[in-house]
Amino acid sequence: MGNETNKPDFSNVKSTVQSTAPDAPKADFSNVQSEVVSTAPDAPAETYTVQSGDNLSKIAKHFYGNANAWQQIFDANRDQLSNPDRIKPGQVLKIPAKA
Repeated sequence: MGNETNKPDFSNVKSTVQSTAPDAPKADFSNVQSEVVSTAPDAPAETYTVQSGDNLSKIAKHFYGNANAWQQIFDANRDQLSNPDRIKPGQVLKIPAKA
């Protein structure tokens, strides 16, 4: 194949890069500070051990003065409750702070 006619041959060209610009200063991160902010709910203020005859509405009424706040307790305990009507005596529920 070789060098085709009328095409320049650059096989022996060498390149060097020279810059007249001064080196950019290195970034100084020595004064950087860090802070952690969590959007997770606060740890529960209390726990409650379920007694025979309890339901989430009754527990909500006791802690919040409002039986309709049962959903707040249910949401805080989804790791152990799949159905709000199926709590068992002896279960220890997290009681989140009043919303």
